[in-house]
Amino acid sequence: MTDDWSSALLTDRYELTMLQAALHSGAAHRRSVFEMFARSLPDGRRYGVVAGTGRFLEALRRFRFDTEVLDYLADHSIVDDDTLRWLADYRFSGDIWGYAEGDCYFPGSPILVVDGTFAESVILETIALSIYNHDCAIASAASRMVTAAGERPLIEMGSRRTHEMSAVAAARTSYICGFTSTSNLQAGRLYQVPTAGTSAHAFTLLHDNERHAFDSQLRALGSGTALLVDTYDVDRAVRCALELAGPELGGVRLDSGDLAMTAARVRKLLDENEAFDTRIVVTGDLDEYAIQALAVAPVDGYGVGTALVTGSGEPTASLVYKLVARARGTDPGTPLEPVAKWSVGKPSKGGRKWSVRRLDDSGTATAELVYDAEPEPEPLARPLMRRLVANGEVVGEEPVEDARERHARSLRELPETAQRMSRGEPAIPTYFEQSVYT
Repeated sequence: MTDDWSSALLTDRYELTMLQAALHSGAAHRRSVFEMFARSLPDGRRYGVVAGTGRFLEALRRFRFDTEVLDYLADHSIVDDDTLRWLADYRFSGDIWGYAEGDCYFPGSPILVVDGTFAESVILETIALSIYNHDCAIASAASRMVTAAGERPLIEMGSRRTHEMSAVAAARTSYICGFTSTSNLQAGRLYQVPTAGTSAHAFTLLHDNERHAFDSQLRALGSGTALLVDTYDVDRAVRCALELAGPELGGVRLDSGDLAMTAARVRKLLDENEAFDTRIVVTGDLDEYAIQALAVAPVDGYGVGTALVTGSGEPTASLVYKLVARARGTDPGTPLEPVAKWSVGKPSKGGRKWSVRRLDDSGTATAELVYDAEPEPEPLARPLMRRLVANGEVVGEEPVEDARERHARSLRELPETAQRMSRGEPAIPTYFEQSVYT
């Protein structure tokens, strides 16, 4: 994919057919406000994590209907000529607000607000939901895994278990949530995520024996490397590794069997040979529950793949993107009117909203407050909305490290109930408040 690729067709056809119909009715140019939010959290989750903001802003920059895209739409009669002409000049010119990337979120609160004309805002629905639903799901799983791991480092290594571009997004997202590194080199190149990796079982099987494989890896990568010791017999492999590298051996990796029991036995072998600093890293279909169960085992780090890149059983955050306000006319200054769905099981709350997080005297979050107007600053209320796009210009881009630091702060702000792995209500409630500022 070239650096100048267009993201405009990462969408559903009905976005453009709605646009065509709205252009014909004249309503396409009415000022409109869309909000993205979650009606609920996935089962068992006490909080969600906002992720994908940086990727969405990058996609917005590329959301252009160039000649190649327009030719495709015309050749397949997807929209009419008037709509094609409108799309040829498409540039989002409105404002976008949202939670900062890495922050935690709760049901009902708008984590993205898109304010522009109906025409220019509605066609962003699919790409916004595609990015945020994926990345928020991965982030929520990753955050729980980091909590379960405590101070022990986590390596993201799920590239072979998902779509190739999803793998890059998952690596970026997991790093924001506290993973220390990834095996994915594209994530390292694009987002400066630290990369890590040594060898797989194929490397050991390639050689005539385990000793030859270990010796080759040590010569190539140095004694600080980690050797995979469960291809054949673990105890024998550890003894072989120590004979070759001595107590300077950097680490051993376990990928199968009863990891807690095997790690205890390996730790004993290492300590008996004075390899006190040799790390034990475990991998193999780990999720947050398995990581939590290994808390008392002599493990120094975890490698996580499948469970992470599939959201640990919840591959989507179930976010929705709904029209909540629109002007009755197209004249500048026409006031916005709330609109809402009444659908059974899928209602929405009308009106543009603003969110703050209520804190107690110790700085612990107690509630998410959603107002119908921007509230005045208060000492114990942290504003959650920040401007991401102003008059069509992206203003909210930031380094991944900033989002990583923000997530750590946001997590520390939540009550202890947020860390529970059992089923339960969100860590803090969401309240919709009538503003006193209007």
